[in-house]
Amino acid sequence: MSPTPDQSRSSGSLSAVQRQGVQALLKIAPVVDELGARFDAAGHEIALVGGPVRDILLDRGSKDLDFATSARPDVVQRLLAGWADHVWDIGKAFGTIGCRKDDWVLEITTYRSESYDPTSRKPEVAYGDTLEQDLARRDFAMNAMAVLLPSHKFVDPYGGLEDVAGKVIRTPGTPEDSFSDDPLRMMRAARFAAQLAFTPDPAVVTAMTAMAERITIVSAERVRDELEKLVCAPYPRIGLDLLVSTGLADHVLPELPALRLELDEHHRHKDVYQHSLTVLDQAIDLEPRLKKDGIEAPDFVVRFAALIHDIGKPKTRKFEGDGKVTFHHHDVVGAKLAKKRMHALRFSNEQIEDVRKLVELHLRFHGYGTGEWTDSAVRRYVRDAGKLLSRLHVLTRADSTTRNKRKAEALRSAYDDLEERIDRLREQEELDSIRPDLDGNQIMEILGIGPGREVGEAYKFLMELRMDQGEIGADAAREALLAWWAERNPPGSA
Repeated sequence: MSPTPDQSRSSGSLSAVQRQGVQALLKIAPVVDELGARFDAAGHEIALVGGPVRDILLDRGSKDLDFATSARPDVVQRLLAGWADHVWDIGKAFGTIGCRKDDWVLEITTYRSESYDPTSRKPEVAYGDTLEQDLARRDFAMNAMAVLLPSHKFVDPYGGLEDVAGKVIRTPGTPEDSFSDDPLRMMRAARFAAQLAFTPDPAVVTAMTAMAERITIVSAERVRDELEKLVCAPYPRIGLDLLVSTGLADHVLPELPALRLELDEHHRHKDVYQHSLTVLDQAIDLEPRLKKDGIEAPDFVVRFAALIHDIGKPKTRKFEGDGKVTFHHHDVVGAKLAKKRMHALRFSNEQIEDVRKLVELHLRFHGYGTGEWTDSAVRRYVRDAGKLLSRLHVLTRADSTTRNKRKAEALRSAYDDLEERIDRLREQEELDSIRPDLDGNQIMEILGIGPGREVGEAYKFLMELRMDQGEIGADAAREALLAWWAERNPPGSA
């Protein structure tokens, strides 16, 4: 069912907020107005639409702009020729032509009208005739605003401006119709809540709760993309809570709501779900430690590892005889669950392995105590973390959520000490690329053997020696290797 626009909202005199928004638009007017003039001269409508209009009103700048037009794709291509720096037609089958103009990336889509098969979220796309018809198919009212060009006439048929001002997420029509057409919009509602700190309208929450199971018809890749954007948003806790409270998480990330373990009668353990969200918040606060080339950016791997680091606890929880609750080996179990879930969501192999490893290693530090680790143990910690060491530092620090100030300070101080020891050893040794004092070719030459399994075993022996004793030099390594070889191959054992 198509939503009915409120014509009183669609255009006419601008409010103070609208005027402010149009003034913000004028900051990018050269590229926008040039494009508008070209289409207007050719007798076609074109309007800036969707997210860019919303973001202009929120003073959130972007170099990516979306437009809707009455012109068909072939005409759009002709109008862009000679004006844009580069034009591409990868989305032409869906009515979209893209281009680059100076520093701007533009996508121009012919007005569309869509109908959906109830068993699929893929619409049957047909070209529409009016801007209002095109806006009616948008996911949320805040994304159903437009600015006609080159006149700068503001078009807001569904009250998106009011929603932006009130920080509300509403659908242009009924949420049931909208989510039935495209169930991914339920994930997008949670993502926008996390990105903008907007509150979904109660009717939206009700529909998400009633229709949560419908998300299962959406491809894993599309769900993954929305989940990754949500986790990397400024306020992921808001969006994750919405996924859990509506039941969507039961279908897309069931390990998360499973963390809401019932407390035992003595309240001997924390609420693991709330603990995990707090660890995520604290990991975000520590992200400046991960900035590259002076640039700070959301780190999905460390955020997702923080969120799911304890997902092994539900499967490993045991109540001991004294009422104590234990979660033995939840790090190992959690690493396997993380790998399985991320594989199901079609994350990249690199992301899967990085998150899996962080979950597996997140308890390792707790054996450090007050600094009892030997240098050998510190080397192994660095070796096992590998390229993830900086992320492991963040995750381990974020995992301290105790309210006991003395205990929290002791943990922080102990980890400070560990990092200082790593830095000292790094100055003395090549910790980031620890290798034995002899390579494979030298091993074969010393032992008089060719390539094979025994070379690998010898290399492993020398690596353990390197971990335990640090750099001992080629001569000492040669003597140790020969002694190891003689012990393995005593006279007459052939």
